[in-house]
Amino acid sequence: MVQVQKELTPAEIARNVSKSIARLIVYIVLYVAVSAFVKYLIADFLPRFGMSLGEYEVYVQILLALAFGFLIAGAVASFFYWSTVGKYGHPTAAAIRNVVRFVGIGGMLAAIAGGVAGGAAGVALGGFIGMVIGFASQQVLGQTIAGLFLLIARPFKIGDPVILAGEEGVVEDVTTLFTVIAKADGTKVLIPSNTIIGGKIILKPRQQ
Repeated sequence: MVQVQKELTPAEIARNVSKSIARLIVYIVLYVAVSAFVKYLIADFLPRFGMSLGEYEVYVQILLALAFGFLIAGAVASFFYWSTVGKYGHPTAAAIRNVVRFVGIGGMLAAIAGGVAGGAAGVALGGFIGMVIGFASQQVLGQTIAGLFLLIARPFKIGDPVILAGEEGVVEDVTTLFTVIAKADGTKVLIPSNTIIGGKIILKPRQQ
């Protein structure tokens, strides 16, 4: 995981953004080149020597798509991270990076599934896989997006006395999935982000 130190300057952040873009371009160019080379190797070069491996080409291409797909999704997520860390800080930028990576990988898997089937069946299968991924991740993704809104809007900060979802205490930590409330009796309550977004947020005055 990328750790951002406070001493990072805008120039350093801009340099990392440029590196992320360069890495993304390199991965895309490499994927296209390697995919084209594999196609030439299997469909044209090897048959000259009596080696017919055409039926295995689709599996090789799937493996290439998976490998480069993960790399490309990671590069895109890294770009979003460095593009937002200067304004919103590490927790929010890291949450955005994770959401982008998750959505990118889900879309890649759906596209590969659709491409393997081909034609109308491929579109239907890709859509079905996308729906399955969407339903399976709906709770976590919805909660993560709600957490992003909290981190960006910042209705409360760490150390603020609040009442959230009926729980009264002091905000100890704010993440994409939960806000941690420390109560007066020493117990800690983890409140889901989507519960906070859909309910009242009561900010109490800080005690002097």
